[in-house]
Amino acid sequence: MTLVRAKKHLGQHFLTDKNIAAKIVESLRPDDKYKQVLEVGPGMGILSDFLLAKTEYEVSLIDIDTESYDFLKKKYPKLGERLINADFLELDFAKTFDGPMGIIGNFPYNISSQILFKVLDNRQQVVEVVGMFQKEVAERCACKAGSKEYGILSVFLQAYYKVEYLFTVKAGVFNPPPKVLSAVIRLTRNELQQLDCDEKLFWQVVKAGFNQRRKTLRNALSSLINKEKMTNDPLLDLRAERLSVDDFVKLTKQIAANR
Repeated sequence: MTLVRAKKHLGQHFLTDKNIAAKIVESLRPDDKYKQVLEVGPGMGILSDFLLAKTEYEVSLIDIDTESYDFLKKKYPKLGERLINADFLELDFAKTFDGPMGIIGNFPYNISSQILFKVLDNRQQVVEVVGMFQKEVAERCACKAGSKEYGILSVFLQAYYKVEYLFTVKAGVFNPPPKVLSAVIRLTRNELQQLDCDEKLFWQVVKAGFNQRRKTLRNALSSLINKEKMTNDPLLDLRAERLSVDDFVKLTKQIAANR
C-alpha cells in the first residue's frame, strides 16, 4: 500500500510511535457516557488501529486529505460511511452523530484553536476529547488564572470542561518532525448545562478583556459596562488574566444587572 505524503499546508505530522498511539487511545475513558468516537485527521491510521480494536466503540474517521481518505478506504474497507472525507470544521455533528460522543486525534497544529472552538460549539454533544496539540497550546488550555499563558481559550474550555495535561511528546516520533514539542490533553465535560449568567455576554466579556489584556478590565470593558453604576467593583481593577472562570461569571452577572 502506497504511503501517504504529509502535506505542509494541512499541518500534517504523522505519528510513528505505536506506544504513544496506544497511550493516547487508552486515555479515552468513555465508561457509559458515550460509545461513538470520532478520530480527526487519522492520516495513515496509527491511532485508528488501536481505536478499531476496541469493539465497545463505534469509531468514525474524518480526514480532509483525499490521499489519506483513499489510503484508509483500502486499509479499513468495513468502515463504509464511517470513513468521512470532509473538513472537520464544517461537520454538522447533530446530523452525523446520534447522541453523546468523544473526539480523538493527532490534530493539525495550524487549526488547533479552531478545532477547540468547534468542540465548544458542540459542547452539549461532545463529552470527552483526547488530543495531541502543540505543547504551548496544550499548556494554554490547562493553565490557571494568573499565568501569562492564560487566555480566552483557557477560560472558555475550563468553563465547560475539566482540562488535564497528560504528557509531553518529543518531535522525533513524527514524520516529518515538527519544530516544536507536542503534548496530549484530555477534556472531560463537566455537569454544567449552562453557566449561571448570560452566556452570550460572558463570551463578550472574556473576549473583550483578553483582547486588551494589558489594560485593567475597567478600561478593556468600557464599551460593555455602566461606569457610573460599577465604580467600586474590585474585579474591574484587575487584568483579565487574574480572573478565574467563576470570577468572569460573577462579573458578567454584575454587568448585566447594572446596565
